[in-house]
Amino acid sequence: MLDEFEPGASSQEIAAAFAPLREELVPLVAAIQQSSRRPKVELLTQRFRIEEQKHFAESAAKAIGFDFEAGRLDIAAHPFCSSMGPGDCRLTTRYNEHHFPGAFFGVMHEAGHGLYEQGVDPSAFGSPMGDAVSLGIHESQSRLWENFVGRSRAFWQHFFGAAQQAFPEALTEVSLDDWYAAINDVRPSFIRVEADEVTYNLHIMLRFDLEQPLISGDLQPADVPGVWNETFSRYFGLTPPDDAHGCLQDIHWSAGLFGYFPTYALGNMYAAQFFEAAQRDLGDLSAQFARGEFWPLLDWLRKNIHSRGKQLRAGQLVQRVTGQPLSHRALLAHLHRKCDALYGLD
Repeated sequence: MLDEFEPGASSQEIAAAFAPLREELVPLVAAIQQSSRRPKVELLTQRFRIEEQKHFAESAAKAIGFDFEAGRLDIAAHPFCSSMGPGDCRLTTRYNEHHFPGAFFGVMHEAGHGLYEQGVDPSAFGSPMGDAVSLGIHESQSRLWENFVGRSRAFWQHFFGAAQQAFPEALTEVSLDDWYAAINDVRPSFIRVEADEVTYNLHIMLRFDLEQPLISGDLQPADVPGVWNETFSRYFGLTPPDDAHGCLQDIHWSAGLFGYFPTYALGNMYAAQFFEAAQRDLGDLSAQFARGEFWPLLDWLRKNIHSRGKQLRAGQLVQRVTGQPLSHRALLAHLHRKCDALYGLD
């Protein structure tokens, strides 16, 4: 089942990669919750006029390299990216006047997918060389642009002035430091799609932990709610109030998409390793982002990932590009660098 989404990977390999990630994420989340520092998240729910959100999000997508001559951005009930073929890549997002991150980071995420689609060889369309490696590698591109770029301080050093001009009512009196902290707020929550960069991976591992005994027959479907709530409480320190906030919140299992969930966390792990390798090759990416220079990173991704098509399996691609096999270390190092500074952790 996993092979449908991450060809060549095995559940044993993924379990081995997830185990040390889980082991360090749970205490990291607990330490953040115990910190006295709390970002001013109310900044994100001021009034952000929808028309200005559209213009601002499109300008950011264009700045990181999305080609609007070969694609477009529209509104939908749920953000997605769909490629019709060479020269026609569709992005969608949804807007909330009182929740800036939803639409903006949705666009950054979907634009990351779009950049991958626009980066494959158009002359190879319809062949393996004109297609993405796997869902995990595809997700690595969206998470890289959303989190490693879009939530970086350097990105907002470049864009925050423009944001203040676009949303004067909401941001004129807001500092860059407070904004950066707010968009990187970490706190346990029940719903996967609303989770922050740190806790999101635990949402995925919870599902992976339940999928395996479900398939083997060691866990009966009727017992899923109880096991879900028990595991969720252990990981997050919270107990879902009902199954709508627990095991019934996703469409994947009801659609029979077992083996899909791991690709989300794999995408985060791949993204961290790719970003680390790109920084090693390109130098100070933060300085480049602060100057509004995103093309060096995009060119690196095009050369090392997008243009390769399905030449290699995901694990082989990571090894070739980064010089290391799949590992949790790069992702944890990234999360610690960010969270240790924001929350004053030792």
